[in-house]
Amino acid sequence: MMEETRTIGYICPSCGQAVLEERTVFGLSAGKQTIHCPCGKTTLTVETDGLQYRVQVPCGVCGGEHTAQVSADAMLRGQGIALSCPKTRQHCCCIGEGKRVRPAVRELAIAAEKWKRQQEEPEAFVDGIIMYEILSEIKDIAQRGGVSCGCGSTAYGVEIRPGAVDLVCRSCGAKLRLPAATDEDLDALCCQVRLQIPGRPAK
Repeated sequence: MMEETRTIGYICPSCGQAVLEERTVFGLSAGKQTIHCPCGKTTLTVETDGLQYRVQVPCGVCGGEHTAQVSADAMLRGQGIALSCPKTRQHCCCIGEGKRVRPAVRELAIAAEKWKRQQEEPEAFVDGIIMYEILSEIKDIAQRGGVSCGCGSTAYGVEIRPGAVDLVCRSCGAKLRLPAATDEDLDALCCQVRLQIPGRPAK
C-alpha cells in the first residue's frame, strides 16, 4: 500500500520558477519540513505543534515572505488549499492533492508574472500579457487576409490604448475598437475569423 502524500508548491521570488515537492502525511506529522528552490535562494518551511501547521512561504508575487497558520485537517486531508499574499491578495502557495496542486501552481506562475508586469508598467496597459496576445492574434488574422474595411480597403493601422486596440483604416480613417484588458477579451478575439472596420461613407 502506497503511503499517502501531499504536494506543496510555491513560486520562487528570486528566479520565478514553480517549485513543487511531495511530502508524506507521516513526514508532515512527524516534524519540520523544508522545500528548497533549485536556484538555492528560497526555502518554504512547514512546522507543526500537533494541532496546527505554520507555513512560511517565499512569495513569488510581492517578493517578500509570509507566514500562515493552517489546520491539520486542511494540511493532511482534502483536495487542497491555497495561501494568499496579504499585500496583493494573489495566491502564492498551494497544498493538497498532486493532481490539483500541480496545474494550480502553474497558474500561479502566470498570475504572478502578470501582476509583476502590471506593477512595472502600471500606466501602459491594463494587462501587458493580454495586450501582447491580442496584438499577436490580430497579426495572425491579418496574415490570413481577415482584416478589411467596409470601404473596401485592406490597409489598416493600429492604435494601442491601455485597455483596447483600435484598428484604423488607412483609406477612410474609420476605426474598430477591440477590448484588450481581460482573458474574456482575448477569448472573444480568438473566436473571430475576420475583423471588419465599419468604414465611412464616401463624401
